[in-house]
Amino acid sequence: MAYSSSLDGTRYRFDDLRTLLAAASPARSGDSLAGLGARSDAERVAARYALADLPLRHILDTAMVPYESDDVTRLIVDSHDTVAFAPIAHLTVGGFRDWLLSHAADEATLAAIAPGVTPEMAAAASKLMRNQDLIRVASKIRVVTRFRNTIGLRGTLASRLQPNHPTDDMRGIAVSTLDGLLYGTGDAVIGVNPATDSVENGIALLDMLDQVRSQYGIPTQTCVLTHVTNTIEIIARGGAVDLVFQSIAGTEDANRSFGVSLAVLREAQDAALSLRRGTLGDNVMYFETGQGAALSAGAHHGIDQQTVEARAYAVARAFRPLLVNTVVGFIGPEYLYDGKQIIRAGLEDHFCAKLLGVPMGCDVCYTNHAEADQDDMDGLMTLLTVAGVNFLIVVPGADDVMLSYQSLSFHDMLTLRGLFGVGPAPEFADWLDRMDMRDTDGRMRLLDPQHGRLARLASPHG
Repeated sequence: MAYSSSLDGTRYRFDDLRTLLAAASPARSGDSLAGLGARSDAERVAARYALADLPLRHILDTAMVPYESDDVTRLIVDSHDTVAFAPIAHLTVGGFRDWLLSHAADEATLAAIAPGVTPEMAAAASKLMRNQDLIRVASKIRVVTRFRNTIGLRGTLASRLQPNHPTDDMRGIAVSTLDGLLYGTGDAVIGVNPATDSVENGIALLDMLDQVRSQYGIPTQTCVLTHVTNTIEIIARGGAVDLVFQSIAGTEDANRSFGVSLAVLREAQDAALSLRRGTLGDNVMYFETGQGAALSAGAHHGIDQQTVEARAYAVARAFRPLLVNTVVGFIGPEYLYDGKQIIRAGLEDHFCAKLLGVPMGCDVCYTNHAEADQDDMDGLMTLLTVAGVNFLIVVPGADDVMLSYQSLSFHDMLTLRGLFGVGPAPEFADWLDRMDMRDTDGRMRLLDPQHGRLARLASPHG
């Protein structure tokens, strides 16, 4: 089905829904690389006019990738909740956008409709929104998950402590972990990207992290971000697996490029659940996504990168994850060229995921060959905190020496928590207090290394 719109006497035609959604997207380098997107600002505005008048039900009935050939499409269609969709079924995309910004769309109502919202609906609405609209709607949504602590509560901002090391040196990882804990980070997860992605190395890293967690009674989760098939084998060998990690994407072909399928993810989830390591809940999955992943695999099926990214959240939603995060600027300037595009993509990803009921976090990051710098990341981390992001990733000095990209630092988490009056996960906050690592105002005792039992271990006289 073709769509059309007129602007200043010029009539624009869009051959199908994929073309319309791509033309309505804000400009970004990945869509240009794929030969998608609007050819002019006027065409982009015309596409948004046409999109605004499109009924949500039409999007529901139009498959972006054929049902018969794509398991992500089948998942989206087969899991759609018609009862949850009913309150918004009469709306157009423009009407949906306006309703989302209204007082009627409060926290409870948005949670109730989430199972009825498809990724394409969320992506379509986001294309009609300014950044402040994305922030406003997302800030109304809370998606709460639990394993050993509680992530996503209002008034909290969790963090993934990422103590990567270029050679997986155990002492180096341990030192970075201790450093991060002293800054009050790591409540979402202490998660290591292994330099050597093997079962044996994964077991060794998990054992070390679990020993640290157990020794100090830290109410958090640990994870080695190895391939899901390695994690299944680690579980079979008795490894200390809390969370199962996997990068995912929005089409079956893109997931296949990661060496994964929905069936393998289900097998891994069942294996992790069988361990019963969670004390407060059983959300055992951890997923990472990122705009450009499907395009880089040649598996985007002509869909713009933001819409196909939103489809990945349908995969995540099906497995009740503890954590999901977009690595927003990690793939490179071929997909998100500069700071403006990275900031916009981060806000889009967070909005779409939360609208779908996914517990979304973000790796606020960029590569050194992108037209971006740490000031851009300061802006995005601040905007995401206002938007109610579940967690952010932090690394020593904001510089990941193993993955060779720039992220946020431990200090950034202190800044955000102090600036906005948000704290760690409540169980983790209680642990910091039991360890005498915070003052009576909830601030970390950073200036005196003699304070706190954990801090004394790091001091020269500990």
